[in-house]
This record gives sequence, structure tokens and C-alpha cells, in this order.
Amino acid sequence: MLLEKLNGPADLDLLDQQQLTWLAAEIRDRIVQQVTTTGGHLGSNLGVVELTLALHRTFRSPRDVILWDTGHQAYVHKMITGRTEDFASLRQEGGLSGYPSRSESDHDWVENSHASTIVSYAYGMSTAFHLRGEDHRHVVAVIGDGALTGGMAYEGLNNLGNSGRKAIIVLNDNGRSYAPTASRLGESLSRFRASSSYQRNRARMERLLNDIPVVGNYLERGVEGAKAAIREIFEPPAFFEQLGVNYLGPYDGHDIPSVEAALAAAKDLDGPVVVHVLTQKGLGYGPAEEDDVKNMHDTSELKAGSFTAAFSDAIVAEAEARPEVVAITAAMPDSTGLLPMFDRFPDRAIDVGIAEQHAVTSAAGMAMSGLRPVFAVYSTFLTRAIDQVNLDVGLHHQPVVFVLDRAGITGDDGASHHGLLDMVLLSKVPDMTLFAPSNFGEVAQMLHDALELCTDGPSSIRFPKTAPPDRGDDELSAVGSGLSARRLRAGEDVCLIGVGKMLAAARDAADKLRTEGIEATVWDPRVVKPLDPDMLDDAARHRLVVTIEDGLRDGGIGAAIADALAQLAPVGGPHVRVLGVPSVYLAHGKPDTILARLGLDAEGVSDAVLAWRRSSADTA
Repeated sequence: MLLEKLNGPADLDLLDQQQLTWLAAEIRDRIVQQVTTTGGHLGSNLGVVELTLALHRTFRSPRDVILWDTGHQAYVHKMITGRTEDFASLRQEGGLSGYPSRSESDHDWVENSHASTIVSYAYGMSTAFHLRGEDHRHVVAVIGDGALTGGMAYEGLNNLGNSGRKAIIVLNDNGRSYAPTASRLGESLSRFRASSSYQRNRARMERLLNDIPVVGNYLERGVEGAKAAIREIFEPPAFFEQLGVNYLGPYDGHDIPSVEAALAAAKDLDGPVVVHVLTQKGLGYGPAEEDDVKNMHDTSELKAGSFTAAFSDAIVAEAEARPEVVAITAAMPDSTGLLPMFDRFPDRAIDVGIAEQHAVTSAAGMAMSGLRPVFAVYSTFLTRAIDQVNLDVGLHHQPVVFVLDRAGITGDDGASHHGLLDMVLLSKVPDMTLFAPSNFGEVAQMLHDALELCTDGPSSIRFPKTAPPDRGDDELSAVGSGLSARRLRAGEDVCLIGVGKMLAAARDAADKLRTEGIEATVWDPRVVKPLDPDMLDDAARHRLVVTIEDGLRDGGIGAAIADALAQLAPVGGPHVRVLGVPSVYLAHGKPDTILARLGLDAEGVSDAVLAWRRSSADTA
């Protein structure tokens, strides 16, 4: 096995082309075996095998910097850089991250998983190398898998071209993001650059011009101007070149010698250059190649009974009843449950690409013009557009509905994917209404209420990746309506308020406390902004109130409840214990394990109450 013998990138130099072909096949087999066992990103990594081999044969990492945008396509890079033995621990607690990780290897520079950022990193590093006199070092940034639909990528390209800094941008053009890419740029470049008639005509005309005797600078400038005019005739305006960035391509991204030759040519050019390679997402694995939706970008599925499935059904039902409803996704129609909406109402389902800021502001424009936009997005990705939420939607009092999937502790994807900021940030947007369903049935009701009641400002509905509680449990499956909270049980000693999925932990903690002789009131707030006055009044009669949320503790909903109770009873009010996630970056792991470690499970909640009782007894 060639893969097992690789100790680092330099070992690739010892392989001939036949051996590289064998190695690529071994790598694909290993990726399929691992990802189908433990989960992860499949199609994106299968598509970059040859590209990654070519990169590491052309450049000397980590002296040369190889950066990965949408870092989920770095599995091959990890194996080549000495982590094959640990690959079985991929995305497992204590094991390899599913993204580049600075703590794992000197070959990993950026721990990114959010798209469209890498050109900016490349500009920054190339600037640093230049100012430090390290111009012998190359900076190579791989972007693609839909990342060129994000505006930040163009900001970086513009700055690179303006500065003339040397950086090599590899455009991995697979025509996809999670789903087919909502962009014509790669498609246009590929079609026109690869056109045989264009290639023949441009070559013929440039040969004629080169045969003209050049007399002085004036005629030389004229010849160059004529060549530029030819480019305008035989292709669209050279987008990258107009930004001041050289362009090479397109090349077959699965042809290692071709890619190596292109990269070697890029090394010799002055200034920034884009190397455009065409790849096939999911190459080498039949089920991925045949997946028309996302080429098995990852192994997740829309599971029946999940919060996402509840939303998927609810948005179609609301769209059928309300012709003004439109759904928006940022390149994730499958993962956010919007595929049925695309099938049923294709003109009212919009994929803007990996462009969350654009999604939010365009939603504001739609709302201003009489539509009711519903933007379905992962919690961690909405925070990329918080300025637009606040000033483009909130400031204009527009009734945009934000449906936040994967809120709270998400698990295997690690620090960048935990949805911990949404309640802290959105609760600070004036006139924002925040819904937090605790069960499957609440999702449809809350979407309906958001559309029906929240007409003078934005609203959000947040739910986790983890499964809802058993719908057979009457206490946890009951559905409320409107903006009212719901009291599950009444007790005299303590009040437990469980936000969203944490209601289950509050209810189970109440069961544990009963065995200790402590009777607990349990509230499901349902709407965490504005807080239900009846819930606050009831909570204020207890000596202890414990709030539980799977979002950041500092500045979160528990803090808002504590503040509201302090205003209700400035003297002699209840002691409030706020349980939530600390302001730290949390590594990947199973959600229940992480929550338990943070004291955000039934055991942790009951322990907090018992610790308070002991403290109260000691001070009595």
C-alpha cells in the first residue's frame, strides 16, 4: 500500500505517474471507508485527490503555505502530511478534526470551515512574507466548491490585484457548493477558455500581430492594445485580469501532470495568479457521482422526525396558504430541508449561493416589496451576516423570518459549526422575536405564528441538529401558540426554565430533584424575546430560578431572565443561576457528551440546585 508508506509530502517526489494513479485510488478508497463509517465530507474530498497530490509535489509545505477555503476538502491534505495513521479518528472526540487544525500539524495554517475567506488570508500572508524579506516562500490558496459565490472572495481578489502581491489562487471549479453552484463565473470561464474555435482564432490573430515589426514604444503599445481587443472579441471581458490578477486555465484537475505544469508556470509569474482547474465532485465513487443534489457532499440526510423535517413540511404548507411566502437558502437547499419547497414552488425558492450577507439584505428588499421571505440557514452561518440582520432588516422593521438550523452544540464539526452566538446576538436586535421550539410539533406552529404575528419586525426560529424528544411524551410534545410560555409542572421550591431542547434536561432534573425532596416548577419559555410576563411573575415567587440554554451564557437568554427578575423584585427576589455554554472554543465531540461536560444535562442541572441548597443551609 503506497498510502501507508507516505511519511510526508516529500515522499510524493519518489513516485512515477503510474504509482500516483494507484495512490489516488487508494486515497479514494480510504476516504469512502472512513466517511461512510464515521460521517464527514465525502464528495468534496473525492474531487480534489489529484489536485492535492499535484500541489504537494509542486510546493514544499509548510515552508510554502497551502491554504484551503471551505476546509472540509482537506482530508487528502491531512493524509499526505503524515496523518494517515490517525485518519480512523476523523471527527471523533480527541481525534482528527474534519477541517484544517493548527494544533494538529504545521501544514495546517487556517482552522477555517466557512467559505470565501481564504483569498484574504493569502493576501495577508503574502504581504507579511514580502515585508519580512521571505519572497522565496509561496502562498497557495485553494478556493472553490462554491466559495466564489461569497463576496469576501472578490474583496480579497481585488486587493491582491491592486497590490500586486504574489499569491497563487487555485480555483477548484466543480460547478458545485453543497448543491449546484448558484454562479455563472466558473461555467463561463470554462466554456469560453476551453472553446476550440476561441483557441484557434486567438492563436491565429496573435501570431499575425507578433509578425508585425515593432517600431518604438508607440507601436508596441498598439500591438498590446490589439491583443487586448482580441480577448474582448473572442471571450467575455477577462474578469480576473481586469482585477489585476493573472489567469491560467482551465485545466483538467484530475490530470496530475497538467496541473503540475500549470502550477509551475504560476510560480514563475510575477504578481497574483488564478489557476483554474476543473474537477468532478465525488469522482471515483458511484453513489456520489450519481447524486444529482450534492454529489454526496457529506453523509447527512433529512431524517424523518427531525426538527429540520418538521420545518421542511411546515414551509411548504405555509407557502401553499400564503402566496407571498418565499424561501431563501445560501447554497444548502438539501441540508436545511428546502428541497420540497424547490420542487413544489420553484419560482418561490431561491438559492443565492454561499452569500449569507446578500441573502439577508435581499430578503429585506423582498419584504419591503410585499413578500414574506423565510431564510433557512445554519446558526453558525447567519452570524456572518449579523450586521445585515441588524441594520438592513431590523432597522427597517422588515418581517423577515430567520430559521436557524444546527443551533446550539452541534457536535462532530467542531468549534466553527457550534451555533452558540445566535441568541446572544439576535436578542440585541430591537423588535426581534425569538422562538425556541422544544419539540417537533412546535416548529410548524412557530413558523405560522412568525408569519402571522411578527409583521412589524424580524423573527427567528432556532432548533438543534439533535433529534427532538419522543413525541409520545405528553409533557414534552404538547404544542403552544402565540407568544406565550408553557408551564409543564408547578412546584414550590425552585423554578427551572429550559430553553428549546434544554427543556428535556429541566424536566428530567425536576424528576431527580423530587427524589431529594425538592419540588420544581418547570417552564418552557417557547419565545425567549419578548419574555412572557406570566412566566416571569411565576418564577419570581421561587427562592431559586435556574435557566438552561445551549447557547453562550454571557449575554444570553438566562442573563435576560435574570435582569428581568431583578427589575420585578429589586429586593428580596429569587437567586438566579444561569446555566449555559462558556465563552470558549469547543472542540468536536458528541453533543450529549459536550453538554454533560458543561453541566447542561439533567445531572448538571440537579447538581446546581443541590449545590445551592447546601450553600443556603451553610449560610442560614
